[in-house]
This record gives sequence, C-alpha cells and structure tokens, in this order.
Amino acid sequence: MKIYTIVLTFLFILGGIVEASAQQEQHNAHNMFNQLSYNPGFAGSVGGICATGLMRQQWVGFDGAPETYSINIHSPLSILHGGIGAHIYQDQLGPMKEIGVKLIYAYRKDIGMGNIGIGASIGFINGTIDFSQFIPGETIRQTDPLFTSSQEVSDMVLDFGFGVHYVVPEKFYVAFATTRLSQQRSESLSLDTKRHYYINAGYEFAFPNNPSFVLEPSILIKSDGVKTQYDVAGLLKYNNKVWGGVSYSAIRVMDPISALVGVKIKDVRIGYSYTIPTSKIGSSGSHEIMVGYCFKLNFEKGRRSYKNTRFL
Repeated sequence: MKIYTIVLTFLFILGGIVEASAQQEQHNAHNMFNQLSYNPGFAGSVGGICATGLMRQQWVGFDGAPETYSINIHSPLSILHGGIGAHIYQDQLGPMKEIGVKLIYAYRKDIGMGNIGIGASIGFINGTIDFSQFIPGETIRQTDPLFTSSQEVSDMVLDFGFGVHYVVPEKFYVAFATTRLSQQRSESLSLDTKRHYYINAGYEFAFPNNPSFVLEPSILIKSDGVKTQYDVAGLLKYNNKVWGGVSYSAIRVMDPISALVGVKIKDVRIGYSYTIPTSKIGSSGSHEIMVGYCFKLNFEKGRRSYKNTRFL
C-alpha cells in the first residue's frame, strides 16, 4: 500500500480531508516575494508591471508529496486610482488537487511617508479528489462506497479575499489580509474552505558603513482560527543583485528550516530555496524555485509615483 493512501485514509476517518489538515493555503519559503498571492492590497504597490511564478515540490522522495505551482501579475492603474492583478495556482497532495483563480483590485493612496493599498479579490476554487488512487481497508470498503469508486469527485466554490498593505519605500512594510472569506462547504466532500488570516511585515536595514549590504528581516503570521504558523526570515542582499538567507517556520513540525539564495539580472529575479529535512518521513527535503520579472512604467510628470521596493 502506498504511504500517502494510508495517511489520507486516516484523515478521512478523523472526519474529513480538508478540515483535518488545518491550514489549506499554500506554504512558500519565498512568501516575501509573493505577497499578492494572499494579500490583494499589494496590487500596484510598485512602479511597474510585475509577474512572479513559483514552483514548490515538497518532501522529495515521499510518494504523493505536495506540489504547488502559482503565478501572479499586478500593475498600477492610474485611471482606477490603484492597482489590478491576477493570481492562478494549483496545489496537489496525492489524489487531491485544488485549482484557484483570483482577480484583484486595490485602491491606493499616499499617506505620510508611504502608500497604502486597500484591496479585494474575487475568483473561484475548484477541488478534485481521485478516489481511484485509494486502497482502503476492508472495514472502510464496507462502510463507505466512495473508496471503491473509480471516479473523480470535484466541486467549485466562489472565493473572496480582502487585504490592507502599507509600505514606506526602501524602509518597511506592514500588512493584514484574509482569504477564503465565504467558507463554503462542498456536498461532494472534495472542497471545504476555511477562512485564513495573515499578518506580515518587513524591514530594510542598510549597513551604515557599507550601504551596498542590506539586511531584510520579515515575518508572516498565518492562521485559520485553529492553528497558527509563524514564518520568520532574514535575507542579506548585496547591491540588490544577489541575496542569501534563512527562513524558519515556527509551529511547523516537519522540516521548518529553509535556506534561500537568489540573483537579479536586469529586470529578472531568480530565487531558490531548499527546505532542510529534519523529520523522519524519508524525505530528501523540499525544493522551491521563484522567477520574477518587472519592468517600470513611466508616469506622467507632476504625479507622485510609487518607488520600486526591494520586496517585489
């Protein structure tokens, strides 16, 4: 019997795949570069059109391990006094797959030394379970006909989000967001969404004697009301061209430490993270690749434009 079928069968016994897994939103070591995925208030916060793609393969060597793919794009749009964006992702764990699409708008306004974005998102989430991949025990086979089915069960629900993002360029940012506001329950058991909450912040500290080096600590707190996770990271950048650092996920029992490296070539950013295996599940670690591309927009003279920050 495959390992992931044992694990997922056990989750069914406890009362449902999604509810038992606590947090549903994807985990990324590059969350400081991927804020649009969970906070619509981030849209239009930089002076250009930016696209970011992420690919994460978790627990390499573990059969049925999670795989996540996502891409987002956003841009300021002066005619709407803010920014627009979109986010598409696919998250898969063994026989379970979730695909989501979000359309995003954020109203932006200069406040004090910085700029605030108040945003909302609307989209859909499609969840699928392939029951043909399950190999249930005899007791479950007799009591639940779903486990003997060879069909795929899927459902789709609307998805709403809200977020506030305040940034002082090249200084700091602080933000709050909530996703899966509708908390819809699927009758087919293939989808059952829970509301998630995010608080994140970051700071840029340039070394006084050598401003080419910038230390960028950040924190992301996320919770579904039952379980709370703290992701703390620190990046050291040189001339905003190369960087390296570490990320630590408190409360994340399995493999909480990640090492990050990256390089910026003209307008393209490429990052890689390796999550160091500390658990005993037989994994050789997790890998994540981030690719981002930004190009600046020329705003009309006399209008105060947003400055490009290091956190794109």
